[in-house]
Amino acid sequence: MPQLHPHLVPIFDEIVRRNPGEPEFHQAAREVIESLAPVVERHPEYADAEILRRLCEPERQIIFRVPWVDDAGRTQVNRGFRVEFNSALGPFKGGLRFHPSVNLGIVKFLGFEQIFKNALTGMPIGGGKGGSDFDPKGKSDAEVMRFCQSFMTELYRHIGEYTDVPAGDIGVGGREIGYLFGQYKRITNRYESGVLTGKGISWGGSLVRTESTGYGAVFFAQEILRTGGDSFDGKRVVVSGAGNVATYAIEKVHQLGGTVVACSDSSGYVVDEAGIDLELLREVKDVRRARIREYAEARAGATYVSDGSIWDVPADVAIPSATQNELDESGAAALVRGGVRIVAEGANMPTTPQAIRVLREAGVIFAPGKAANAGGVATSALEMQQNASRDAWTFEHTEERLHETMRAIHDRCLETAERYGAPGDYVVGANIAGFTRVADAMLALGVI
Repeated sequence: MPQLHPHLVPIFDEIVRRNPGEPEFHQAAREVIESLAPVVERHPEYADAEILRRLCEPERQIIFRVPWVDDAGRTQVNRGFRVEFNSALGPFKGGLRFHPSVNLGIVKFLGFEQIFKNALTGMPIGGGKGGSDFDPKGKSDAEVMRFCQSFMTELYRHIGEYTDVPAGDIGVGGREIGYLFGQYKRITNRYESGVLTGKGISWGGSLVRTESTGYGAVFFAQEILRTGGDSFDGKRVVVSGAGNVATYAIEKVHQLGGTVVACSDSSGYVVDEAGIDLELLREVKDVRRARIREYAEARAGATYVSDGSIWDVPADVAIPSATQNELDESGAAALVRGGVRIVAEGANMPTTPQAIRVLREAGVIFAPGKAANAGGVATSALEMQQNASRDAWTFEHTEERLHETMRAIHDRCLETAERYGAPGDYVVGANIAGFTRVADAMLALGVI
C-alpha cells in the first residue's frame, strides 16, 4: 500500500478513529488521500485552512426509522440514511440505494466518492448519498409504495431543489422515484420537479437518464482509446453485472463496434462469443426477473459458469458494473493474463486497492469510478437544468451533452495528472482535479 504524505497521515488516522467499523469509507478516503501529496506541497493554503479534514467530515448525517405495513398486515421496520457530505459547489446531489447491505459506512463511502465525481462534471452540484436496508426484491408494488411513502415522510424535511437532490441507485428505479416524488408532493403541496432526478419522462424526467451511467462509462473508455489512436471497433469487452448500468454499457459498446462477450449476475456469468444478445438479456432479467443462466439455456453457443470468475474471460476492455470491491487481486491478475488493456469502472469502487495495484503494475489503463462512472450524475444535473427552465430536450441532444461531459472529464483527468507529475494516471488526475475544485470553493466560502 502506498505511503501517505506525512502531513496527511494524522488526517487519515483520525478518519479511522472517528468512523470505526466503516471499512468502505476508510478505503474510499485513503484512495483519495494517497493522491494528494503533490497538492499538499503546492498548496499549503489547503492545509492551513484544514480543507481535507473538513471535507472528510460530512456536513450532516441523518439516520431515521422507516416503519411500514406489508401485504399481510404486519408492521416492518427498516433504517433510512441520508449523508449530506459537502455543498461547497452546490446542493447535495447523489442517489438513494435500497439494499439489505446498506449501512452508514456504505452510505458514507458512496457520499464521499460523490463529492469528487460531481466536482469532475464541472456542474454546480455538491456530494451526498442515502438509502435504506429495505430490499425491494420480492415485494409487491403496494409494499414498495408504502415503504417509499414512509421513507419520504421523514426525508422530505431535509431535501429540496436548492438543498439536497436525491436520485436513484441500486434498488431505486423509476417506480421508487415515482412513489417518493408523489409523497413529497403530497406533504409539501409543491410540484417541485427539481427535488428528485430519475423521474418518469412524462412528469419531468430526462431522456438518456436511464442509459447515462452505462453510456458514460463506455464514452470514457472510448476517449481513452481515442487518445491512443484507437477505437472500440473489433474489441472484446467484458461487462460485469446485468442490471441497468451493465445493460446500457453493453448497448453502447455494440453501437461503437465492439463485442461484449460476457456479463454476469450474483449467481454466475455467461460467455457468448457471438456477442451478448441484448434483447434476450433484457427478456431474462427485466421481464422474467430470472437468473442469468436462463440466457445460456435460451441462446445457442452461450455458456453459463456458476463457479468461476467473469474476469477469467479474455478481453481488451473490462467494465466492472455490479457493486463495490467485486474485482479483487486474483480477478485483476486473470484480466492481465487475458490481455486486458483498459479497465473502466462502471460501478462505485468496484475494484479493490490490491487489484488496482496489479493492473497499474502491468501497464493496464485504469479509469476510476469517480471519473468513468460520472455519466449518471451528469445527466441528473442535465435533468435539473431542464426542470429549472421548464424545458425538455431530445434524446440526441441530451446524449451529445453527456458525451461532451464525459470527454471533458477525461481530458480534465489527463491534464491534471500531467500537471502534477503523473502523466497518464487517471486515478491521480481524477482525485486531484475533483479535490482542488472543491477545495478552492471551500476556501472562498470561509470556515462554514
